[in-house]
Amino acid sequence: MSRPSTWRSRLTKPFFSPKEQRLRAGWRILAQLILLRILIVVLGLVIYPRLSLKNLPDDITSLINYTLWALAVTLSVFLARRYLDRRAFISLGLCWNRQALLDLLFGFGLAGFLMGLIYNLEWMAGWLRFEGFAWQQLPWYSVIFQSLVGLVSLGVTVSWLEELSDRGYILQNLKDGLNLPWALFLSSVMFAARHLGNPNTTWISTLGIFLAGIFLAYGWIRTRQLWISLGLHAGWNFFEGIVFGFPVSGFQSFQLIKQTVSGPEWITGGNFGPEAGFVVILAIAIGMILIYWWSQGRLRSLRG
Repeated sequence: MSRPSTWRSRLTKPFFSPKEQRLRAGWRILAQLILLRILIVVLGLVIYPRLSLKNLPDDITSLINYTLWALAVTLSVFLARRYLDRRAFISLGLCWNRQALLDLLFGFGLAGFLMGLIYNLEWMAGWLRFEGFAWQQLPWYSVIFQSLVGLVSLGVTVSWLEELSDRGYILQNLKDGLNLPWALFLSSVMFAARHLGNPNTTWISTLGIFLAGIFLAYGWIRTRQLWISLGLHAGWNFFEGIVFGFPVSGFQSFQLIKQTVSGPEWITGGNFGPEAGFVVILAIAIGMILIYWWSQGRLRSLRG
């Protein structure tokens, strides 16, 4: 009498978790990525025909594109978390309270400190030449507007969509299906692979983005919340590109500080940005020490 049940169990075992009535972690991640692609196409077909992007500045076009991408990521992760994971969306590490705000601000400020450190190290080594400030050539209102657009586009929007996807859905599902070390490694590999098509990519830049994936995940590892990672990612892009004038993973943006990097590319990162140079390893090491200091006792209190 138990034979049909046994055969059914064998057939479903590669797809469904034996402990819970839901798909295994790998299938859930695959389904979320497929859903994301579908939503990107649907949103593109519905929204883009209603927009006139031809006469808009490049930074506004980028903001619109990133916003639609972030919307698609949010919808795909919300639906996958609710109906495939059978968990609350907030359980990814999005519990909002006073500590969340402090973590967000800490991550953002930490990124500014680390990028300022990279800038000054390269300047003192003679590898960076300061050329002026944006407000010396542009009216003040244009500087403020482009800085705010860059903060929202490169900072807030990109941080949200990548952290929600990579350190939120992918990392945490891989942890459930495998373990934390493998989840950290595989999610960082996926994060690095997503940047392979960026301009000026090298093997060092790929290694740097992989290490950045581990760095960004460290805040979640220490607190089981995404706020440090979100603030760190937003601040990293904003201070790297908008404030200190480096390329952001190979892409140029509006720059408050005009500068030129001329040092050895294997150290400075050259036209890809600091992630493609060994200077980023020093920044990541210091950053992880400071995150450890900031989050002391947090996991202990969570377990208690």
